[in-house]
Amino acid sequence: MIIESNKVVTVHYTLNEGTAEGQLVESTQGGAPLAFIYGIGMMIPAFEANLAGLSTGDTFAFGIPAAEAYGVYDEAALVEVPKQIFEHEGKIPDGLLEIGNVLPLQDQEGNRLQGMVAWVGLETVKLDFNHPMAGVDLFFTGHVDSVRDAEPEELAHGHVHGPGGHHH
Repeated sequence: MIIESNKVVTVHYTLNEGTAEGQLVESTQGGAPLAFIYGIGMMIPAFEANLAGLSTGDTFAFGIPAAEAYGVYDEAALVEVPKQIFEHEGKIPDGLLEIGNVLPLQDQEGNRLQGMVAWVGLETVKLDFNHPMAGVDLFFTGHVDSVRDAEPEELAHGHVHGPGGHHH
């Protein structure tokens, strides 16, 4: 069976920055494979495009430029905000505003987002709202573990059930 829309695909992969020799980001080797429904928007479109037409047992190796992955790094996504917005009962909790901390936030419309503390000044904090992998070219190597038809319930729910997927 080949990879095409509405198929449940499981793959083992290794993700490196830039090239196969680049810094290791993550790997499923030795663990559970990644399981997803092909063609319903669960994965980076360029990732799916590179798997199109492969079958169980096929190997893959491909790069995805940052612009087609998590986007280019956007300086406009660095936002300086007053420190006082983080105060609780007149005090900023210890350890909250440390560089690298990812803070769950909410905008004025109630949308949830995450900002990483990029810089801390006397009166303000600079938060980075870029995806952590923004600006990073990706390189995937791996193999297709299995391909099967998605069950109607999986398509209705928008995710894989059973091994490698969601359990209700």
